[in-house]
Amino acid sequence: MAFYRSVSLLSKLRNRVVQQPSLTNSVRWLQIQTSSDLDLHSQLRELIPEQQERLKKIKSEYGKIQLGNITVDMVLGGMRGMTGLLWETSLLDPDEGIRFRGLSIPECQKLLPAAKQGGEPLPEGLLWLLLTGKVVPTKEQADALSNELRSRASIPDHVYKAIDALPVTAHPMTQFATGVMALQVQSEFSKAYEKGIHKSKYWEPTFEDSLSLIAQVPAVAAYVYRRMYKNGERIPMDDSLDYGGNFAHMLGFDGPEMQELMRLYVVIHSDHEGGNVSAHTGHLVASALSDPYLSFAAALNGLAGPLHGLANQEVLLWIKSVVDECGENITTDQLKDYVWKTLNSGKVVPGFGHGVLRKTDPRYMCQREFALKHLPNDPLFKLVSKLYDVVPPILTELGKVKNPWPNVDAHSGVLLNYYGLTEARYYTVLFGVSRAIGICSQLIWDRALGLPLERPKSVTMEWLETHCKKSA
Repeated sequence: MAFYRSVSLLSKLRNRVVQQPSLTNSVRWLQIQTSSDLDLHSQLRELIPEQQERLKKIKSEYGKIQLGNITVDMVLGGMRGMTGLLWETSLLDPDEGIRFRGLSIPECQKLLPAAKQGGEPLPEGLLWLLLTGKVVPTKEQADALSNELRSRASIPDHVYKAIDALPVTAHPMTQFATGVMALQVQSEFSKAYEKGIHKSKYWEPTFEDSLSLIAQVPAVAAYVYRRMYKNGERIPMDDSLDYGGNFAHMLGFDGPEMQELMRLYVVIHSDHEGGNVSAHTGHLVASALSDPYLSFAAALNGLAGPLHGLANQEVLLWIKSVVDECGENITTDQLKDYVWKTLNSGKVVPGFGHGVLRKTDPRYMCQREFALKHLPNDPLFKLVSKLYDVVPPILTELGKVKNPWPNVDAHSGVLLNYYGLTEARYYTVLFGVSRAIGICSQLIWDRALGLPLERPKSVTMEWLETHCKKSA
């Protein structure tokens, strides 16, 4: 028996580490095959002590090392370029774009499990990756997580009643955030904190809240859509579908291509490191030990701003205004004139530029590839392609834009519009559903690592003047 146990152990160890040498800049990825490893909570319980020790070592060995100098421009310019936040789940490179736990978007499309062979990655697979850090899940693990999320997805009646108390004309993000706030009464973290849970265990009820919240937001978001645009007729969840497929289904779209688009959409919008408004807001509010529901609702209110998540609806509306004025067969010269007309009126061309990126957003490129595969002859897609050629040179000529290239918002609306989701006012809600995965994943790690209350120092203009005169 001892021999067979030894053989079994060696087999498990061999299966536990699988190197992928062709991905030179990616994290090591593991394929874990044992049935007990289908439980994400157990995986985290094993990983957390190692990361806690890693953080302690960083603090003890490197705590006094400077990461850069803070300038007055940074203080007055929205803290851009200032390093001041730990965010484990993703990292944004100005040239390469976003990496989820070290994996680029093309690598995620290649490595993460899909609903069908050669299809778009499952959001459940990305959630597993973001939470575990080094683990690209098997299809079995992603399916197990999909089942777990479905088991948590039931919505209490009071949530619908809270949304119904609002005018049906209220902005979709107002209704969505209200629904998330109404879910808060079920918070396990809030209950545990009131009973006196030890801080070393904070991550466990946070994990419970976060998975439940991630599971429930598609149904809440779908209800807002059906209430506003489809006479309030709710569509129940389909137990045979995954997270992205079910979201499309509950919205009322059962075509396989739309389900594939929703999987891709949720994955690429899920996380974009911690400095953007919604992610930072969620982290900031959670640092006060507010539960995941309160923290994510706050993040949604930041996402609803025109300079953040609301931009995706603005892109489609602007593109449609081009068509309304110039027609679908607009020439390049006509398009240039319209772009200059927009800029000269004091407005921006929505969907171009980014606060960090200095090249074309990889999230734009993967959507473009999806369009080339599924809707190459769509007139609005052709217009988006033409804008890609026309707008960057004009913005470069202006000389005021550090990044003239298209971002994620420049493309998503056209894809959604093609498959029948034409209500641009609703698009930010889709963004919000996606962002729950990234914000909640990091929030679990915030609690596991014991990250403190966020409290930066602020100063007045008088203080700046006095300080700078002394330093001159």
